[in-house]
Amino acid sequence: MQGELAADYPSLSITILAVNEIGYDSGNASMAAVGDLPLLQDDTSAAVWTAWSAGWRDVVVLDGNNAEVYRFNLQTYDLRDSTDYEHLKAVFVAVAEGAPIPAGP
Repeated sequence: MQGELAADYPSLSITILAVNEIGYDSGNASMAAVGDLPLLQDDTSAAVWTAWSAGWRDVVVLDGNNAEVYRFNLQTYDLRDSTDYEHLKAVFVAVAEGAPIPAGP
């Protein structure tokens, strides 16, 4: 999706990255084989998962001020489903453009 967003909306600043929960870093080395999504390892000094009350497979969309504006869980929604995929993509675009977030799938 990151590649599509960059190609389709080159003027928008949209960056997708993953934040791995504290204590689950043993698989970080194998993540490179799965894809090219940047992966940040959470730690006790940042405690991002705690600060965001993040759940497993949450996509937390932030605005330009790094404030959460939308949450999309990949356990509930499946990006292999084109409706779910296009919805999340539209959310990224709307947030980057400062437009209203589209209604959920």
